[in-house]
Amino acid sequence: MKLDGLQKLYVEELRDLYDAENQLLKALPKMAKGASFPELKQTFEDHLDETKEHVERLEEIFKGLDENPKGKTCKAMMGLVEEGSEILGEGGEKSILDARIIATAQKVKHYEIASYGTVCAWAKLQGEEEEADLLQQTLDEEAAANKHLSELAEEIVNSGALADSEEEEMEIGGLRRR
Repeated sequence: MKLDGLQKLYVEELRDLYDAENQLLKALPKMAKGASFPELKQTFEDHLDETKEHVERLEEIFKGLDENPKGKTCKAMMGLVEEGSEILGEGGEKSILDARIIATAQKVKHYEIASYGTVCAWAKLQGEEEEADLLQQTLDEEAAANKHLSELAEEIVNSGALADSEEEEMEIGGLRRR
């Protein structure tokens, strides 16, 4: 499709986000299952409900635009979800796995923050204040989720991963293992 105007670009980016959010609907339960720290599991379960709301908001925007939300695959999210799946399949110390899961989840959040920030700005530029408000609401929720993940990592998960790493490096039988 030739993108010869901001409106077409806006709709294509919204489709990209719609697909990204739908990919997350499938990935979040796996992330929750793979997390060992209870608060991290709960964070992913809560964000699943929030992601459903994000999809509904996008559908509302598409309805107002009289456009179909389907038809685009978000390759960036596909790559991030694949990375997360690989991490979940690797195993290892639970605290280290939780730290890796958070790192991957934050990559997802940063992608979403950048994308929602862009389409929100484009909506405002085109005078679509109601759409901009819906997009801003999602952007704010994504930023809050990212902040919460940072707090979990800093307060609990990363210190456990460090302790497990140090334990792994302790001398065993005169040999050091990593």
